[in-house]
Amino acid sequence: MPISITEDIKSITDLKRNTNSVLDQIHKTKRPVILTVNGKAEAVLVDAKEYEKITHAFNLLRLLAPAEEDIKEGRFTEAKEFFQEFKRGKEI
Repeated sequence: MPISITEDIKSITDLKRNTNSVLDQIHKTKRPVILTVNGKAEAVLVDAKEYEKITHAFNLLRLLAPAEEDIKEGRFTEAKEFFQEFKRGKEI
C-alpha cells in the first residue's frame, strides 16, 4: 500500500505524545510510518506482521539471486535434457 504523505510521516515528538494512536494507525493501515527528527527521516515503524512478510520475501530473493546469476551466465541445464539424463542415470 502506498505511503500517505499527510498521514504516514510523523515527528518523534508526535510519536512520544501519541504513541497509541500511531501504533493503531500502523496496525489498521498496514502502512509504515516514517519518523522524522528536525524534518529529516530517521526511522520507519512497521507493523510486526508486515515486517515478517517483508523479511520473508527478502530472504526468498536472496536465495534466488545465485540461481539467477547462473542463468545469466549460462550455467544451467534445460529441463528436458535434465530429465533425459536423469532417466539414463547419468550424473548431473
